[in-house]
Formats: sequence, structure tokens, C-alpha cells
Amino acid sequence: MTSSPYYSPSASDRVPDAHRRSAPDNGPALTREEFDALFDTVRAWGRWSPEDADRGAWNRVTPEHSRRATGLVRTGTTVPMALPWNTVPGPDNGKPALHYMSDLGDVEAPEPSCHKDFIATDYHGKGVSHLDALSHIAYRGQLYDGRTAREVVDAAGARFGSVSALGPLVTKGVLLDLPAVLGVDWLEPGTAVHAADVRAAEKALGVTVDDGDAVLLRSGHFRRRAELGAWNPDAASAGLHVDAMPLLARRGIALLGGDGDSDVRPSPVEGLHSPVHALAITAMGVPLLDNLDLEALSAACAQAGRYEFLLVVAPLNIPGGTGSPVAPVAVL
Repeated sequence: MTSSPYYSPSASDRVPDAHRRSAPDNGPALTREEFDALFDTVRAWGRWSPEDADRGAWNRVTPEHSRRATGLVRTGTTVPMALPWNTVPGPDNGKPALHYMSDLGDVEAPEPSCHKDFIATDYHGKGVSHLDALSHIAYRGQLYDGRTAREVVDAAGARFGSVSALGPLVTKGVLLDLPAVLGVDWLEPGTAVHAADVRAAEKALGVTVDDGDAVLLRSGHFRRRAELGAWNPDAASAGLHVDAMPLLARRGIALLGGDGDSDVRPSPVEGLHSPVHALAITAMGVPLLDNLDLEALSAACAQAGRYEFLLVVAPLNIPGGTGSPVAPVAVL
């Protein structure tokens, strides 16, 4: 790998220069051949038994991991990270969620009256905080662990890698708050976060990403949205460059998420829209958390002076589901 453009030992610990911090840069670019070599480098197929394979990296979180994570709770400050249920169409909400009242309690009936409502969502988009299960992404026709996508995913759902196989996750969460590290309000859309940025953020924030951890990357997406308005994140968003993934693979993370969907866009890989999705989910078996509002967590971590916490993620139990809307909670 030392001759590859996505890996340079001499630059591995270099803090990015001021120009790249201030100007969007999604590079360096990779060919598909270079990406495929990287995919094979981080691939963790066969790591777990066939019975546990569809939980992927969540198998790293043992009861002992969860027990140790509870030791991070000091003040009991609870910080929710889910976006409000978004029923309003916009450039970042092409498939609005549904919410309507199904019973207003005005039908003649014995007391008490009852109010009911209905919700629905096509959640794999930009408008809903959600979890991507291992059945969500296939690359070269295969899901994680080498399962053929067409054989295990059909109109009835997924028979491998379903969100129902994951269950709740209780582990240590680490917030990599890049704007806080760089002293800016947000990363401009199109800005790539590299392995060197991850290491620099760990050092600046006093955290270390360890085995079984959940890593959350804050780009300041929702602060920018609040101040400048919505835009189409499919066209431009800050996120991880693929060269950060070998580092996270070596650390043994169990979950990756952020206030975008983890991928920098435009993609640096030719002909591949979501390369970090393919590396995390399909190669490494790491589920993704997309579209988290990390602004309150950023403020809480800054106030507490620490960027690690207890993280609780409980997806809906949807047999055959490729993911689930979620409302993750951090407890400091």
C-alpha cells in the first residue's frame, strides 16, 4: 500500500494545512482499481461465526464493553441526537416522512376519548436520523461476509444482515468534533476528513478510538443549515475520505455515524457514489448512523471538557429491514 495515492506513511501524522481546512477539498481522487484494493485491505469477512455474521462489528461490543461504557456517566446529562420527524419537502428531504392524525377523539364513543396518529417514512435519505444495517449496501453484487445480495434480499426483505439481527447497542461513543478542533463553525460541504484529521482530532480532544467504540463525526452540518439554509447533501457534503477507513478498521470500531452520512461528496472515487458506505458496511461489517443532529452533543462535550460518553442506540425490531429510524442518546 505504500505506493498508493490513498496512503502515505510520511504524511500519516501531518495536521492538514490551513488552505485545506478553509477550502472544500474532497481529494485525492481514486480509480476503481485503487478503491478495490483498499476494499480488500479492510475487508473483515469470516471474522464472525455464521450465526453471528449478520451483526458484523456489533459483535465486538460484549457485555464487558457495555459495563465499562456506563463508567463514563458522571453528570447524567442526556443528549438526544435524532432530527425532528420531517414532513416538509426540501433539497435535503426528497422523500418527506408522513404524519397525520388518524383519530381526533370526536367520534361518539364511551369516555375517555382517544387521539391517534399515523407515521411512515422512506428513511434511507437525508431527512430522517436512521441506522443502516448490513443488508443496506452491496458492492460487486455482495453483502458483508460475501453473501450474494440477490440470493438473500428480495421483495420480502433481507434474510441476512437485517436490522432485527442487530438489537440495541450500548457502548462508548467518541465525538470527533472537527469544527471544534479547527476553530471554525463548520466544515464546508465537499470537505474530506482524512486519517490524519482523525488522529489530530483524537489528540486535540483527548480521546482515543478503541475496539468496540462508536465513532461520531461532527462536520457542523446542521449549524450551517440553520444559518445558511438547506442544500442538497447528495451533491456536496463534508465527510470521511476513504483513506480514513484503514485507521478505523485497525481500531476495531463497532459503529460509525455523523451529522451527514459519513461519505464526503462529491465522491473521490470514480463511478462510486458512496465509497465509505461500501467500505464500512460491506467490507468491515460496520453499521452506519446517518443524519444525526450533533450540535447539542458538541456543546455538552465542550462544557464537560470530554468527548467520550455512553451511547445507546436501539433500532426498531423490523424483521427483514435494511435499517431503521433511530433516536440515539448520549449520556455524559
